[in-house]
Amino acid sequence: MSLQAPSRISQRAYRHLSRRKFSSTTSRRALADQIRIIEVGPRDGLQNEKKSIPVATKIELVRRLAGAGLQTIEAGSFSHPKWVPQMAASDEVLAHVLRNPPSSPAPITYQWLLPNSRGLDNFFKVMNSFDKPEGHGYPTPPPSPQQEAEPTLEQPQSSVETDANVRNGQKHEVSIFLAATESFSKRNTNCSIQESLDRFAPLMSSSRAQGIPVRAYISVALGCPFEGPDTDPHVVADLAVKLLEMGADEISVADTTGMGTAPRTGKLLRTLSEAGVRNEDLALHFHDTFGQALLNTMVSLDHGIRTFDSAVGGLGGCPYSPGATGNVATEDLVYMLHSLGAKTRVDLEECARIGEWITGEIGKGNASSAGRGTLARLRREKQVDGSVGA
Repeated sequence: MSLQAPSRISQRAYRHLSRRKFSSTTSRRALADQIRIIEVGPRDGLQNEKKSIPVATKIELVRRLAGAGLQTIEAGSFSHPKWVPQMAASDEVLAHVLRNPPSSPAPITYQWLLPNSRGLDNFFKVMNSFDKPEGHGYPTPPPSPQQEAEPTLEQPQSSVETDANVRNGQKHEVSIFLAATESFSKRNTNCSIQESLDRFAPLMSSSRAQGIPVRAYISVALGCPFEGPDTDPHVVADLAVKLLEMGADEISVADTTGMGTAPRTGKLLRTLSEAGVRNEDLALHFHDTFGQALLNTMVSLDHGIRTFDSAVGGLGGCPYSPGATGNVATEDLVYMLHSLGAKTRVDLEECARIGEWITGEIGKGNASSAGRGTLARLRREKQVDGSVGA
């Protein structure tokens, strides 16, 4: 890509951004010391597990996370069970959340990953059934995205999104995913990067037409298991701009393999900024394969990023990246952020209990250092209290 590319992308992005409505994104931004955490454990954290996980366990995980103060939870994926068996019951999780909202100290936004148009139809089938009187069956789902006309960029979205994506006091959003390298895209989705964009364009248009905000993941943004650690940051920036122009409300830039380092994280963020992508439209999604997730988070904080993905207990991994460990643990992230004086509204002690519980349920080790340390402190304090009481 030529040296002129960033300015070309920047001009295109700013023309677009000046016309967009950011009701679903800007309105939820807080002050500079408020960090927004996206808990991805129920979806990204569990989807690659080999051992079958009961739907009751998934529902209980979501319930506990809601009670811990996590205000955005990626709760499932409407993928085909053949490809992602662990997400087969996401419709049941959504239905349960709609009819039995978990108790929480603040309103919650639930996110649902969609791999294609059929996933969107299934998502709306469950969403719309919540509004249907009992005994009347499912309503007709919305038309397939291929049949939807793309709304104009000038069309106001705020009034639609405020009503259509709210059920029983909860907000719901959908997510899509693309890769920043051709090799990973073809191995993971069996299509090229451009074909992925073409596939998701009607899905995004239909989602926004129905008033549902869209989040877009860009995978392997800091390293690819097939092409190495030097993913081109200009490709990531170009993808981010295109996704924003297509209607994405937020871009989650994912270090899927955990190869990211502090210098390359900084370079990527500068490239995104030069391309006209605002910090308000970005989330960072770090994996901790090489122990760099928190360091990369610090670099991102210095750059002005205020939204981060994480999973309790460090759940997760990448089936296409041998040796890749899970997401940065929510407990570790919260502990670090609180030590810096940032606010998350998340109960660290409760997250530690949840991480210990869910990793035990699925037979994995608890990957969170802060979680294990917090539990050890709580046990020690309980012993001291007990001895004094005796």
